[in-house]
Amino acid sequence: MLVAGVRTLGGKVETLDVDDPRPLAADEVLIEVRNAGIGNWDNIIRAGGWDVGTRPPMALGVEAAGVIKAVGDRLSGFSVGDAVLCHPVPLRDQGTWAPQLIAPAGSLAHKPPAIPWETAAIFPVPALTAEQVVGEALALRGGETLLVHGAGGITGGLIVQLAAMRGLDVLATASPRSRNRVRGYGAREVIDYRDPVWPQLARALAKDSIQAVANAAPGGAAAAMTALADGGRLATITPDPPAPTRGISVTAVYVRSDGAQLNRLTALLDCHRLRMPTPRSCNLDQAVHALTDVVAGHESNGVAITPRSLAMTASPLASTRPRFHRERSLHEK
Repeated sequence: MLVAGVRTLGGKVETLDVDDPRPLAADEVLIEVRNAGIGNWDNIIRAGGWDVGTRPPMALGVEAAGVIKAVGDRLSGFSVGDAVLCHPVPLRDQGTWAPQLIAPAGSLAHKPPAIPWETAAIFPVPALTAEQVVGEALALRGGETLLVHGAGGITGGLIVQLAAMRGLDVLATASPRSRNRVRGYGAREVIDYRDPVWPQLARALAKDSIQAVANAAPGGAAAAMTALADGGRLATITPDPPAPTRGISVTAVYVRSDGAQLNRLTALLDCHRLRMPTPRSCNLDQAVHALTDVVAGHESNGVAITPRSLAMTASPLASTRPRFHRERSLHEK
């Protein structure tokens, strides 16, 4: 099976020929992947900074949308032919940048027909992260003032939308080109994040009463904390949480797989209460370039890989590639 991934942690992204999926456990499904998402987190996985439950040689990718081709012996709620999306971490076999994916049923959500495959593929990680920031880490309540730093990105934009739904007064930072879109998400005011005094501007807009900050800007957590009122709450989705000060609580949020939560969020997307950008599509063999662009911040609308585009036409190529094998981990035996 041709996948896009790495031979070793820290290695370059390339097309690999790996073993076909193993037999399913009772709680698993086999998905024919239509599209898989690419995010900054995939570069962290590549470098070995996030243990997603498997090891090289491996396909990268931790979110996908596709059609169920087989189900485990004692599985209910999902059937062969169902369209689904998922964040299947810890990975049971390979990552999502592959034509076929083994996923636990508990990570799945049903994909409504109206949601495009590409959009469904890039939705799970940002949506789950945003909900876990708003509803869990910050435990936001209606009437509070929230500042979202980095609202122009997909995750930051979803945080704004979920907070506005809860009746919060939302302030945000974004680039000027994203300003109108972020205001449309429900932010009362959008500040240019490039202004060196943006934290002071945010405090002035809120009359020094910002109770919570959600940081979605790489390297931005420390600056975001300066906008908070004493005793406030900071949640950051970046790996740079600052030390608490002024009675402020600091939480680093790492996304958790949750199929039930993803189902609820997908329903909001289906009825247009949540909005997502239209991602760019690319083929499996373009993954390395797409990941580079995502990490550099050049793909604000996201990128969705089409894994089968190469796999369906690559039998001559596959015959000349070395096939990579690995021993099964204990939970795969």
